[in-house]
Amino acid sequence: MRRREFIGGLGAIATVWPLPSLGQSTSTPAIGFLHPATVEPVKPLAAAFREGLKEMGYLEGQNVFIHYALAQGRYDQLPKLASELVRLEVAAIAAVGGDPSVLAAKGATSSIPIIFNTGSDPSKIGWVTRLNRPDGNITGINQLTGLAAQKQLELMHELLPRTVSIGLIQNPANPAARSRREELERAAKSLGRELQVVDAGNEADLPAAFEKLATLQVGGFLIVGDSILLSLREKIVGLAAEYQIPGIYSRREYTFAGGLLSYGANLNESYRLTGAYAGRILKGEKPADLPIQQSAKLDLVINIKTAQRLGFPIPDSILRRADEVIE
Repeated sequence: MRRREFIGGLGAIATVWPLPSLGQSTSTPAIGFLHPATVEPVKPLAAAFREGLKEMGYLEGQNVFIHYALAQGRYDQLPKLASELVRLEVAAIAAVGGDPSVLAAKGATSSIPIIFNTGSDPSKIGWVTRLNRPDGNITGINQLTGLAAQKQLELMHELLPRTVSIGLIQNPANPAARSRREELERAAKSLGRELQVVDAGNEADLPAAFEKLATLQVGGFLIVGDSILLSLREKIVGLAAEYQIPGIYSRREYTFAGGLLSYGANLNESYRLTGAYAGRILKGEKPADLPIQQSAKLDLVINIKTAQRLGFPIPDSILRRADEVIE
């Protein structure tokens, strides 16, 4: 079975594609790609990861193989998938899509190199002791999600200067959700705003979450980084339109799906950097010698069509700062 056929045919169960079916030789290294989401939202990210590998001289199916371990929207499947990657003796694990992937990989191995791609501060939560020279078997890319989330709140304050109550949709299964919520609650208080938190961990939770936001009469809502919510972006922006509640999102993909405005790390860029680090490790570099990189490219994207449909004009002060405007 070719990779393209596999990617299109994954079922609903968490799966690791066994690459020996491609005729993988024992001399060809393999990398694990551990992600909590489903196939479709992962495709462009995996392509960016492969681009980073290519920059280091590695082409999938030629001199490197990739085991795609996708948890199909279930964080609880990640530990099992990480253990399977260890069993397959991969040369490195790209633990991407947020903290749950990193925690699963760390729980499965202390020797195989791990390259993370997440928004959490790796030194603050104890993954590494130093950013410039990580200890042990882990390094990676930090997307500055905390900084971006606070900027989202400031944008909401600028967009809705008279609004007191702002919603936050969070996935309670994400271990980073609590700390990010607490940071935003402190930031909201400093702006004289109240943060109303609603939980949604899967598609079935979303209608009730938006019904609660409407009942709370929030002026708008935020979504910070979470791979499962990102994979549900079509449903989320549809409900935002139905309830006529403006949203500011963490990823540009929401805005391209019809969301009003997004501010956050460019995921394709951060996954390219992750792939490049994986390539450097394949060349013999040690994770401990590779400093934590910050994916400093943060994009402000505005969907004017959505603003017009909501009857919600975007101030010129925000439009002038936009990296991209969808008209």
